[in-house]
Amino acid sequence: MKQKIRKGDTVEVITGKEIDKGKRGEVIKVLPSKERVVVQKINMRKKHQRAVQTQGRQLNPGIVEFEGPMHISNVMLVCPKCSKPARVGFLRDEKGLHRVCKNCGKQID
Repeated sequence: MKQKIRKGDTVEVITGKEIDKGKRGEVIKVLPSKERVVVQKINMRKKHQRAVQTQGRQLNPGIVEFEGPMHISNVMLVCPKCSKPARVGFLRDEKGLHRVCKNCGKQID
């Protein structure tokens, strides 16, 4: 199945935590098998890292912050032309398959 949201797209969080709702960010990673996306500076998690020594290197202990994955249905693609969150459609022509903004009708890529 063709993905509506891809790596590098700007998305807006439409549902989820009150802290993150309404925020925009760039997609870092798409996990299509799990139907999840990782968005920059959204859904921040904390992990308590223990000091580990591997191959002569020392990993620093402490609290590490990283972006957690969120379900793809909780985000909406922001159209680069009209800069509004939009549903995505597909348009097939002689050059191939293209994503289309349902608000303004312009091609996204």
